[in-house]
Amino acid sequence: MDKNTRQLVWLRSDLRSMDNPALFHGSEAGSVLCVYFLFPGQWKEHHESPSKLHFRLNNLASLQDTLSLLNIPLICQVLDRFSDTPTELIALSRTLNCQGVWFNNEYGINEQRRDDAVEKACQAKGIPCHRFEDQVLLPPGSLLNGQGEFFKVFSPFKRALLRRYNVFSIEPLPVPEKQAALPIRHPVSQKIPVHLYEPTVENLAIWWPAGEKEAHQRLDAFLDASVEDYQNGRDFPALRGTSTLSPWLAAGVISIRLCLYALLKANHGKMNVSNSGMACWMDELIWREFYRHVMVGFPRVSMNRAFVTKTERLDWGKNTRLLDAWKEGKTGYPFVDAGMRMLKQTGWMHNRLRMVTAMFLSKNLMLDWRLGEQYFMEQLVDGDFASNNGGWQWSASTGTDAAPYFRMFNPVAQSRKFDPGGDCIRRWIPELAHLDKSVIHEPYAKTGVSVLDYPEPIVDCKASRRRAMDAFSALKEER
Repeated sequence: MDKNTRQLVWLRSDLRSMDNPALFHGSEAGSVLCVYFLFPGQWKEHHESPSKLHFRLNNLASLQDTLSLLNIPLICQVLDRFSDTPTELIALSRTLNCQGVWFNNEYGINEQRRDDAVEKACQAKGIPCHRFEDQVLLPPGSLLNGQGEFFKVFSPFKRALLRRYNVFSIEPLPVPEKQAALPIRHPVSQKIPVHLYEPTVENLAIWWPAGEKEAHQRLDAFLDASVEDYQNGRDFPALRGTSTLSPWLAAGVISIRLCLYALLKANHGKMNVSNSGMACWMDELIWREFYRHVMVGFPRVSMNRAFVTKTERLDWGKNTRLLDAWKEGKTGYPFVDAGMRMLKQTGWMHNRLRMVTAMFLSKNLMLDWRLGEQYFMEQLVDGDFASNNGGWQWSASTGTDAAPYFRMFNPVAQSRKFDPGGDCIRRWIPELAHLDKSVIHEPYAKTGVSVLDYPEPIVDCKASRRRAMDAFSALKEER
């Protein structure tokens, strides 16, 4: 390492000091400076949630404090669109007299094009550009099926991935060593504009505190107390059965490698996980990986397209009255409405409720799944395009390895099964809190129920199921 050279590390969705490939390897090559660009115009086009962006900037501020202890400066600069990056990054590299640019890859189609343009611009100016895989366990394209194609089904993808991995191959990279103080003179403020985006969620910092320390504490607590029972508890939204790590994973405050490494360490370093809870959580991490590989291998899913292209011929509705009722949690189906109100009040939704609400919109209401996908991105503090798109297309039966079209969650049956006491409903729908568990799942189905300050069902479950079945069946019969 030549400490007399300066290296510029471009941070994005990797807001951490530990297990950050670009940051670590850049620090091994010289003295490091970091830069973070804001893209208000691009983020608006991508429907990024204000709560997510507020959370991200607070994590950036937390990272800046951590890096300052290592004498690593972090510059923050507001651009507008991804296309502005190559020119600004080259100019900044020259201004700061940096001998190399370092960053971790991102995998959305616009992000890939931006990163390729940066690399091309660096090459044209003779500036070494160093790129690393970060959001994935294996680089997309390195794991292919027997026909040399990207996997379309999860189970064989998982088997192929696990054949390539052992606990030693994913040992996290350490935090960079403290470097000598690096004075810089630059007109761009190093102060993080944490209030640039006003969250739509009240008390966001209480729900989702920023920083690596919080993420690591949640991971440790989950592995210590909950993971062994994860398979049994994960589907019950009234329980604390999940890790709730998704906001920190989406912002890159903790890496998927560290999560898997910690899980395998808890399993005594063995890849063969016998505990059902541990195995189930490993599957969830690998689903996250799978959807990133799908996004790269089938870029149409990043372009507002269905994975199964024939489903684009379905006559999806756009009824604004039904859509608004769904968004506001006023569908008359308490389990659905509890999920939508949870989303609005916390910026997060339990995964069981994500599936139920998504299937209700796309199957019972027959509204275009892309309307729901966009609304989730506009609200979620853990909004992650690959996972959100994959989940929505799974629910709508338009995606890879999706639920069969004839598999439709009955929202009342789901409620009785996964919230049997009605505790989740009572928490998020206070106007139903007084109802007994025998009534609360379907309050208007019982005679003698008093007038409620709660809407009646906006659609008949059985009739809407038949309509969806007919629409998909007709599509199947088309030549």
